[in-house]
Amino acid sequence: MKIGILAAGITPDVLQANYPSYADMFARQLTSIEPALEFEIYDVRLNEFPQNSASCDGWLITGSKFNSYDDEPWILRLCDFIREIDSTQQTLVGICFGHQIIARALGGTVTKSPAGWGVGVHHYQNLGKIPTLPDATDIAFCAFHQDQVIEKPEKLDVFLTSDFCEFAGFIYQDRILTFQGHPEFSKDYESELVELYADVTLSTEVANKARHTIKEESIQNTQLMTWIAQFLKA
Repeated sequence: MKIGILAAGITPDVLQANYPSYADMFARQLTSIEPALEFEIYDVRLNEFPQNSASCDGWLITGSKFNSYDDEPWILRLCDFIREIDSTQQTLVGICFGHQIIARALGGTVTKSPAGWGVGVHHYQNLGKIPTLPDATDIAFCAFHQDQVIEKPEKLDVFLTSDFCEFAGFIYQDRILTFQGHPEFSKDYESELVELYADVTLSTEVANKARHTIKEESIQNTQLMTWIAQFLKA
């Protein structure tokens, strides 16, 4: 089964020597869970798009530093491609920017949140049924975002929420699955991002809070990535 990764962003330059790109993070982790999955990466930032949605069996959209509500030509083209994937009833997974751009393409609204930056390990209330975490009501994993979905598309159901981020996870049948946070990020990588942007993009208060959560909180990455792999394979 071939999964197309629509790479909307990339690891910061100074971290590339020690960490893979966002697309490669997914390809490596998901392949280790489901060896039957194969991946083809399209750098949509550079307007590298597949010929059509039939080029792959399923799709995944990565995080990005770009704003999903902007009208850059490649972002508008990505919205069109999301609607094509939806119309052909293929499987689609979105992470952070991917979560937001899917919501936008399907009729939702995204904006820069007045709540500010959500960084570090965040906890979310599980409103649905996660096969790999069947009894969990509290889910924790890394987040790194300032934008949020403020109006959800009608067809998407919310399965993760928090006081900070109302629409933290969407699902639609067995076809669309999205996360505002980053189940692909290790705590080591999240820590590197915090140090890179501390006192630059992130205030001292936000950075210190993130450092504390990274040090003290556990995350459910393995279970969430396993679910993503199963979702794509199914």
